[in-house]
Amino acid sequence: MTMNGDKNKTASGTALIILAGVFWGSMGIFVRRLAVYGFSSIQIVCLRVVLAALAFSLIVLIKNPAEFFISLRDLPLFLGLGLGSVLFFAVCYFTAISIMPLSTAAILLYTSPIWIMLMSVLFFREKMTARKILALLLAFGGCVLVSGISGGGLTAKGLLIGLGSGVGYGLYSILGTIALRRYSPYTVTTWTFLFAGLGSLFISHPADIALKFHAAPSLIGLVFLCLLTALITAVIPFLAYTLGLHSVEASKAGILATVEPMVATLVGVFVFSEPLTFMSGLGILLILTAIVILNVSAGRSERG
Repeated sequence: MTMNGDKNKTASGTALIILAGVFWGSMGIFVRRLAVYGFSSIQIVCLRVVLAALAFSLIVLIKNPAEFFISLRDLPLFLGLGLGSVLFFAVCYFTAISIMPLSTAAILLYTSPIWIMLMSVLFFREKMTARKILALLLAFGGCVLVSGISGGGLTAKGLLIGLGSGVGYGLYSILGTIALRRYSPYTVTTWTFLFAGLGSLFISHPADIALKFHAAPSLIGLVFLCLLTALITAVIPFLAYTLGLHSVEASKAGILATVEPMVATLVGVFVFSEPLTFMSGLGILLILTAIVILNVSAGRSERG
């Protein structure tokens, strides 16, 4: 009975993390829509995380106000999640795409499962099994193919910034796993985004954001778009991912989340009529194979 319960918990955790990757993969739709209004990439990040912080706070206060409170000794942990992970990753990634080809920036971002696996072995003593390594290689190879192989325009500075986005992205799994030992997923996501939102206000020129809202042809339409962006690309996926971390190892979660570039590619094909190349199709197949390998591995280990 316990074995079946653990198996169902792992399966639901896996589904939640894949769901998060799917929602993250739709981000391009909203970024392109908001860019039409003249918002910079950093300003879009600010709108996204500030509104998500407000949404998470509202959810916690309605669901269980007691979950809103954290211990002062854990402030460094949530500062790390909000500033060191969510905001740092976003700033590095959007900086990277401004100084190098998008495909190169994406490949460097999706080194995150490598950093997660290494940090998981170091901090959580997770086993680095052959299956995990194989799945990791397949997932990363798939991300490279989906993003497009391009090394043009890559400098030492760009390389460090791009790798920084991967480290920041991966750090959420590590710090989030630690935070979940003491707090609910709702508390973790709320305080993560409160700090990320506060930090983003210092780098996004809020006065300019206000002017763009004032100049918008349809203020109601823009507000609705911003709310939808926060809900689809931050609130739902981050909550789903954090809930999934309850029952899925951080290293496995990092690999499962690589469905994001696959979904982003499919969004490009079906929403923006972008061509699906043979290499992109092969990359999608490799990512799906990695996910299957991880779940077959989980099933076998549970059977003993």
